[in-house]
Amino acid sequence: MEFVNLIEIAVVALYLSGAALYPAGMLGRKPMLMRLAGLTAGGGFILHTLRIALMFASTKHMTFTQGGLYFSLMAWVVLLVFFTISWRKKLEFMALAASPLALLLYLSSIALPDSVVKMPDNLSGLFFTLHIGSLFVSISLLAMAFAAGALFLHIEKKIKTKEKLAGFRKDLPSLNTFDLANKWAVNWGFPLYSVGLLAGFVWGRFTWGKLLTWDPKEIVSLLIWMLYAFLFHQRLAQGWRGGKAAKLAMLVFIFSIASLVGVNFLTQSHHNF
Repeated sequence: MEFVNLIEIAVVALYLSGAALYPAGMLGRKPMLMRLAGLTAGGGFILHTLRIALMFASTKHMTFTQGGLYFSLMAWVVLLVFFTISWRKKLEFMALAASPLALLLYLSSIALPDSVVKMPDNLSGLFFTLHIGSLFVSISLLAMAFAAGALFLHIEKKIKTKEKLAGFRKDLPSLNTFDLANKWAVNWGFPLYSVGLLAGFVWGRFTWGKLLTWDPKEIVSLLIWMLYAFLFHQRLAQGWRGGKAAKLAMLVFIFSIASLVGVNFLTQSHHNF
């Protein structure tokens, strides 16, 4: 078995451990398991970083793997965003979304065939930095907003029905903390999504000679952007809080994942893998 294959197996095992141990520790109210989940996910992230570095080091020119590397990079960015938020904001509960999502994306990256496309050297830096980078970070922030929104709605329902908060629910942050986490993720995520979308259209202008080709991926991305823009506006200008903002953030994330997977695989598109 090759060294690269061993790394992939180790990453899957560590990501799987992190995805399983955190909810087990939270439900069982065992902080040690939750800390162990962070350590295993962190170990997987380090090996994952090594795997990506080896993939890029094996090519002389900038390339983009439409199948494997696309999802591998997405998984890596999800955990990078999570670890950054967990360190800066102390919002460890977001591991409930980050760890399983990273695991699924990484497993997808292994399952998909590698179809390498070489990028023009003068444009590849712009493509990766702005288009892919900004969109990946934005979707990762939406995943964090999804986790915060789901927990907000769950706890709010318990409070409204006057059900006593027992077990792990007693250890969760306040509703205000969930709402602020959701707001923070949206306020950062929407500008990044806008930058990534604009960079993609500029890339399209250089590649196909027009800003908008009416590709299914472009249309769906614009629809998601409008929904995201509405959420951003309502949050920022209208002061939306609570359940409505949580539900809409979760909906935008679901549409983004549907676009990431469904549109790319089920339609004829420039973005087909």
